[in-house]
Amino acid sequence: MSDSSPTGLPAAAPFWMSVVMLPLVALAAIKGGLWWLLLPGYAWYLTTAIDGVLGLNTDNPDPDTSADRLFWHRAVTIIWFPLQLAAIFGSIWYAQHGGHLSGLEKLGLFFGIGVLSGTIGIVYAHELLHQKSPLERWMGDLLLASVLYSHFRTEHLLVHHSWVATPRDAVSARYGEGFYRFFARVLRESPASAWRAEKRRLARAGRGPLDPRNPFWRYGALQLAMIVLALILGGWIGVALFVFQAFIAVWQLELTNYVEHYGLTREHLGEGRYEHIRPRHSWNASHTASNWLLINLQRHSDHHYKPDRRFPLLQTYGDDDAPQLPLGYPAMTFVAMVPPWWRKRMNPRVRAWRQKFYPQIRDWAPYDNGDLPMPRNAL
Repeated sequence: MSDSSPTGLPAAAPFWMSVVMLPLVALAAIKGGLWWLLLPGYAWYLTTAIDGVLGLNTDNPDPDTSADRLFWHRAVTIIWFPLQLAAIFGSIWYAQHGGHLSGLEKLGLFFGIGVLSGTIGIVYAHELLHQKSPLERWMGDLLLASVLYSHFRTEHLLVHHSWVATPRDAVSARYGEGFYRFFARVLRESPASAWRAEKRRLARAGRGPLDPRNPFWRYGALQLAMIVLALILGGWIGVALFVFQAFIAVWQLELTNYVEHYGLTREHLGEGRYEHIRPRHSWNASHTASNWLLINLQRHSDHHYKPDRRFPLLQTYGDDDAPQLPLGYPAMTFVAMVPPWWRKRMNPRVRAWRQKFYPQIRDWAPYDNGDLPMPRNAL
């Protein structure tokens, strides 16, 4: 591995490959037919193919690089909300007033937009919500509202990062748990989990759950505003198309969540105590092109180890420190949608991880079944 300082436009340019998807949205809207396939084709398949050509990037940047030297890296995440807003709501208006798209063509178009808002928009929101800047946090909130998943902010920051790889974290997929069972569980548990986390946070300050400081008021207002805008621009069909793209985006997010931690658990030390989070508790992937598209999200081991580290500075790890995915996220999420295929590829890797890092644990059934105690002092 080599150290480098990832500053300036040339270093940031590959991370702007997401912007190519915006003209693809316009092309799909104007041309109709199967042109919407260009969006998942670009985000999933072309990126995976480029990964195959470029291979892995194991270079580690200087983690002490200051934020003011990362202007061009940060810029793409900050400007993404207005671009995505134009893509979603411009397409709603155009689909309803252009007069040339059939019902199936509209669904195809908004499937493609959901790929954009999930593969790119939520990933960028994730990066923005970890920052201290009010502007970046607001852009993150707006991106999540545009896919009707605002509670993700609370669940991710207050629950996931504290209790990943323990029974408290809904999005830590269990060994043997298929994606569709996982998806249903997360959709059912996460909103209530986020509400409980905010309720307890407010209670510690002597405030009730209906206090104006509860961010759920903001979440609801922003999401309602998005729905009203869709209604104004496209009527009830516009609202339906908006909700459809939001569902596709959330499906993309939870596929990624499933891949990131599947089967990985922190050791239970007794009486609700768990070991500290370490790089070994997230799947790592150093594939070049998919890390460009996903702004280094696949360097996930380091993200959990150092959550406040900006994406250009995330480190990658070798086999001795973190488990490695065989392919990047776009390919692995495709595999995850076929549970027998997924188990064939990943279960042996989980078993090897257990033997390597936790040979002292003989009975994994409580980990697999989610039967371990909740962490002490869990939100």
